[in-house]
Amino acid sequence: MASSSTPLIQAAFAYCDTMAREHYENFPVASLLLPRSKRLYVAAIYAFARTADDFADEGDAAPEERLERLDGWGRKLAGAAAGQADDHVFIALAETMARTGLPASLLEDLLQAFRMDVTVRRYATYADLLQYCRYSANPVGRIVLHLFDEAKPQNLEYSDRICTGLQLANFWQDVRVDWMKGRLYLPLEDLAHFGYTEEQAAKKMYNDQFRSLMTFEVQRAKELLIGGMPLPGNVGFRLQCELALTIRGGLGILRRIGAIGYDVLHHRPSLRTRDKGRIVLEALMHRAP
Repeated sequence: MASSSTPLIQAAFAYCDTMAREHYENFPVASLLLPRSKRLYVAAIYAFARTADDFADEGDAAPEERLERLDGWGRKLAGAAAGQADDHVFIALAETMARTGLPASLLEDLLQAFRMDVTVRRYATYADLLQYCRYSANPVGRIVLHLFDEAKPQNLEYSDRICTGLQLANFWQDVRVDWMKGRLYLPLEDLAHFGYTEEQAAKKMYNDQFRSLMTFEVQRAKELLIGGMPLPGNVGFRLQCELALTIRGGLGILRRIGAIGYDVLHHRPSLRTRDKGRIVLEALMHRAP
């Protein structure tokens, strides 16, 4: 942290760092590969997003109350972008935006995704699902590129492919988990195309139609991740390593889905120790999937 930071700013970053260490799950680039200064910025962004996610998903609040909380969080974001902040998260966030030039619009995009989490439970088309990913996933990669001063147009395009591919891989990994929460991310047009129904999903019916559907969706995600693979070669070494491992991790999850016959209705595929070793080796060797 810069020596010019005030005790208040230092305390704000420390608060966010503690939250990130205690709570982060799959938040990208929260790793020791990143310089400490960058990790503090990521922690500030994480604290902002984690709290907003809790507004959208945790507890028993009515949808209207959840949306009101998210709108209030958005007003605090606008204040921080204007240099006015009165709590730890937004003090750290205001400092992050001031030091890095991070656009507040990317953080507002994340808030839009959380609003959609409150109001949308089904996606009629693949285009609709991609629009959700445009708010929920793509801003994360763009934020990282801004933090590293790598937000060139081509890099942003590659990043969007990677982030959408990762989001889809997570969705396909968690079909059963999301269904239990009342959510279905498989586009309804794809269910109809492959002759599979929500009623069958409710009964966890694993059949040829479901296997064909998931094979199709996994291939889509894989193509997106592969389409973003040039990005690591365009950035500095530390971010290059992180991105290469992130892409390989997503591809590894997709491989595991295939290894269980695409039966994500009864199993949640996860990376095993040997999978992680393979991912590291492939990333180091820049080996094609």
